[in-house]
Amino acid sequence: MSDDPTRVREFFGARAAHWDSRFPDDGPAYAAAVAELGLCPGDAVLDAGCGTGRALPPLREAVGPGGTVIGADVTPEMLAEAAKAGRDRAGALVLADVARLPLRDGGLDAVFGAGLVSHLADPSRDLRELARVTRPGGLLALFHPIGRAALAARHGRQLTDGDLRAEHNLRPLLAGSGWQLTAYTDEDDRYLALAVRRPE
Repeated sequence: MSDDPTRVREFFGARAAHWDSRFPDDGPAYAAAVAELGLCPGDAVLDAGCGTGRALPPLREAVGPGGTVIGADVTPEMLAEAAKAGRDRAGALVLADVARLPLRDGGLDAVFGAGLVSHLADPSRDLRELARVTRPGGLLALFHPIGRAALAARHGRQLTDGDLRAEHNLRPLLAGSGWQLTAYTDEDDRYLALAVRRPE
């Protein structure tokens, strides 16, 4: 895994075609995390680093036909797989780096990011960019279908104090980037950090 955009594209590009088949049972976990955002019909939401778009259908269901759903990813192959799976019917797919989103200031009600933080080249800058495109009071969900310890074990490594997803690191990182952490869950079967966009 890497936080360098070129290496991120290479890593996920090479695995895109088989990504969904590697994790076939994650759908309910995505839907449950989306539900915790409390989206309303008509809301505008971004799936940042959407990959193959597994969150797009539940996001569309939450905001309804009058809402806006955007899936942005830096890896073309992942977006191609999202389209192949028909998830482009749930939201617009955009090839974009979260460091430079082609979205207007304050236009979103929420941002959803699955497995996102560990792949950000500059977490503080990139989270500020997500804050820029989100209205004050809007929400951010940082999600993974398994917790930090389970994920570390899957990759054969140990958790470290420097893990950005640890609450003691994530809270100040978010606070310095325009967000306030409001809820934090790190269990074997789920990781979910919720934050609210602070007023300027």
